[in-house]
Amino acid sequence: MKRHKRVLIIGSSGAGKSTLSRELAERTGLPVLHLDAIFWKEGWTPTPKAEFRAALQKELEKPEWIIDGNFNSTIEMRATYADLVIFLDFPNWLCAARVMKRRWMYRGTKRPDMGEGCPEKVDWEFIKFIWTYPKKKRPGVLEMLGRCNADILILKNPAEQKKWLQNLKGIG
Repeated sequence: MKRHKRVLIIGSSGAGKSTLSRELAERTGLPVLHLDAIFWKEGWTPTPKAEFRAALQKELEKPEWIIDGNFNSTIEMRATYADLVIFLDFPNWLCAARVMKRRWMYRGTKRPDMGEGCPEKVDWEFIKFIWTYPKKKRPGVLEMLGRCNADILILKNPAEQKKWLQNLKGIG
């Protein structure tokens, strides 16, 4: 397997993108960028689109990284620079359950992969996004992956992810 230096991790909210990116970083030494941390400002204020894309572009041009996050408006931009795209294509019920667990774990505080001043929250709109991800977002992600020049790894469940991690060689 060739060595990958730019790894993009995508998937529904709650799939475990940030957890996987941290684990890969520990194993490979590659630096991690969580998109949520650069997009969300204090009080869940979104960064203006042009400013976000400029900050992201600067990161993409670096020689090594692991980047995790949804943000479908920039997915193709990120995939262009990646040499490996990992799509966590997990069931919506699992992602929703993980988000609820995460909400409980980080109640009143922020997650390590989130911007400052953004305490963990879950609302109906967020749960609806997760629940409809397979029908509304997944087809576009798969279409984009079909045009992508990077190596593609689609993991369907946590067991596949665990097996892949156990056999991990040649990355980083």
